[in-house]
Amino acid sequence: MSAKERRRLVVLNRVKRKELTRREAAEVLGISLRQMHRQWQRFKDGGDAGLVHRSRGANSPRRKSEQDRTRALELYRTRYQGFGATLFAEKLEELDELKVSHDTARRWLIAEGLLERGRRGRRSRRRRERKARLGEMVQMDGSPHDWFEGRGGQGPCVLMTAIDDATSRRRARFYASETLEAAMDCLGHWIGEFGVPWSVYVDRHSIYRAERDPTIAEMKAGKEPVTQFGRAMQELGGRSWA
Repeated sequence: MSAKERRRLVVLNRVKRKELTRREAAEVLGISLRQMHRQWQRFKDGGDAGLVHRSRGANSPRRKSEQDRTRALELYRTRYQGFGATLFAEKLEELDELKVSHDTARRWLIAEGLLERGRRGRRSRRRRERKARLGEMVQMDGSPHDWFEGRGGQGPCVLMTAIDDATSRRRARFYASETLEAAMDCLGHWIGEFGVPWSVYVDRHSIYRAERDPTIAEMKAGKEPVTQFGRAMQELGGRSWA
């Protein structure tokens, strides 16, 4: 189920529980009332599955027939043996009036053992450029570990670290665990020394990422749910993302 379909399911379940009218649901989803009536009927008839796009799983209208596949493979064996997939596809269209993409031709040949699967080269990844100024982006993370190896009766704890992307300036503090209080305290010490960062880059921990469905008010306003950490960042004038 896509994100769009998931959102539609959440809204229609609210209609089912009489928390929203169909007109309100149409406004939240940005569709006409007539479309809403159709969606509601599909939901009533088929439940969650009724909201999935009906063409999903169906064969593409551009898919080649089994007859075309059989003919192409026979031509390869008798006339084009040893050709690469691209040249093979070109000759099929030029000489045999059979139009097949080179990707499709490659899949057919590999499936029949007539062409070896080539090794793809490693994709080149361009390194992201660092931010230009202090405070443009601060990366925060928590590292749980038995940092003190039991010395002084201290058990496993978390090292919360804040690192400036532009300058690599780093500040870190130990906490019993990675909690909202620990994250806010770590960020608070950074702000006290360097000021409010323009953005904070964090992981997908539940402290930073809201797992719940949006409320009716959030849906109507077109807003996504945020955590207490996210709201604090908004009030400070910064941004956070998980």
